[in-house]
Amino acid sequence: MKRSMLIYMVAVWLANYTATWFIPLPLFGLVSIGTLIFGVTFTQRDRVHRYGRKAVYSMIFMAAIGMVLESLLLGVAWRIIAASFIAIVLSETADTEVYQKLRHRAWVQRVAGSNLVSIPLDSLVFNLIAFAGVFAAPMLVAIIFGEIVAKFVTGAVAALWKTSDFLELDLRGSSTV
Repeated sequence: MKRSMLIYMVAVWLANYTATWFIPLPLFGLVSIGTLIFGVTFTQRDRVHRYGRKAVYSMIFMAAIGMVLESLLLGVAWRIIAASFIAIVLSETADTEVYQKLRHRAWVQRVAGSNLVSIPLDSLVFNLIAFAGVFAAPMLVAIIFGEIVAKFVTGAVAALWKTSDFLELDLRGSSTV
């Protein structure tokens, strides 16, 4: 298994485990610890694209199996697992397809372009399913907004980390990234 795939799956599982632990994010509302971890998954998935769509979707499927085990073994609430699964399927599929359309662009453009679609979609779907009825509407809006900001920041940091590896491949004309 490739390192990016493993990082992705572990980040999904840790994010689900910590999804209900919130901290205030100054000026932007609340954010769960899980969100700070989950933001890394967007870029890790983008790194897995070099192995093709099948690898990306296989990784998402393996993460989903782990989510079920996580609920059974660690007691993560089913509403969190269901919300995570549905949000991942929708947002990761959208991200994957946008990323594939941007393959001719530079790494940072591919990541930013696909994240512009997937991060808000993921944040809306996950939080509406996981926390509707748990939090009042103003609090839910603050959480969604805080999560979008946090995911963009952590995704950008993850994208820029070791970017030189990807830029080097782009400069050599490789289309595998």
